[in-house]
Amino acid sequence: MADFIFSLNATLPIFLIMVLGWFLMKIGLFNKEFNKVADKYVFKVALPVLLFKDIATADIRSDFNLTFVLFCMITTTIMFLAIWGLSYIFIKDKTQVGAFTQASARGSAAVLGIAFINNIYGNSGMAPLMIVSAVPLYNILSVIILTFSADMGKEVEKKSGIGGNDREIKANSADTLKKVRNSKGSNIKKACINVVKNPIIIGIFLGLPFSIFGINIPAIPLKAVTSIAQTATPIALLVVGAGFEGAKAIKKIKLTSIATFIKLVLLPLIFFPFAIAFGFRGSELVAILVMLGSPTTVTCYIMAKNMGNDEVLSSSIVVMATLLSSVTLTGWIFVLKVMGLI
Repeated sequence: MADFIFSLNATLPIFLIMVLGWFLMKIGLFNKEFNKVADKYVFKVALPVLLFKDIATADIRSDFNLTFVLFCMITTTIMFLAIWGLSYIFIKDKTQVGAFTQASARGSAAVLGIAFINNIYGNSGMAPLMIVSAVPLYNILSVIILTFSADMGKEVEKKSGIGGNDREIKANSADTLKKVRNSKGSNIKKACINVVKNPIIIGIFLGLPFSIFGINIPAIPLKAVTSIAQTATPIALLVVGAGFEGAKAIKKIKLTSIATFIKLVLLPLIFFPFAIAFGFRGSELVAILVMLGSPTTVTCYIMAKNMGNDEVLSSSIVVMATLLSSVTLTGWIFVLKVMGLI
């Protein structure tokens, strides 16, 4: 019961803030212009500063474990690429592939990770090391996938609006495929540029030297950084709620449900046996649980919207995963405790 109450305390406030954003939009206190400006603020300022602070103030040297780092990095890469490949094969509407992939693989590691492990063990344990190992890859892979998916979506949408007879349609389809193949080189270049220019990735890599070399940020700038960082999560959650479109989201309930199942149940089910086999226990396993089974992060919505992907699907998955995660996280903690692993 204590674990269930903790999970509710960790996830329900997040859900309630999203509900508040939706309510404020409905009564007209928020509007589309506010949402647009808030999106840009969170994407370009608040989230990069939050991740900079989390990584810059983490003490990864004292808990460094190369096996753990490699496990987090390899697992993150495998789950992103596997979901991307399978979703590209099975999802007919290619404009949804990027948003689906990101939301199925990317959890609230930086937002919930340290708080979650602190609540169980009284210290941050292996959470900072997991964040340093996984979160940069989260963002790099997300930028690459969203870049390719956005460009593919533009080609599909452009051709889907053209009428004509069967011969014309076939010719248009062939032309689309040809353009997609020809654009692969430019897409790779564009993805690399987007990775380098992405504000969230810049924030992460600016924080790494502070963490690796043990550089302390002076008190005054640290307070300023902390104040900005503290605005990221609540504003992002309000924006997700305000941008949530129930009627459109219901039409995407199938993909939303599948992505939520993958994020909260399937990924831990697949990768936990490997983590246990590698000998990870205690706070290491809880950190891996946060990496694999935490609810879809609000950053998915912010990045999808700012990079021309399906923000409706993203917000729908964020809402459902957050709502159900209190049950699934509690279930995973219970299983790990019964097995004597944490």
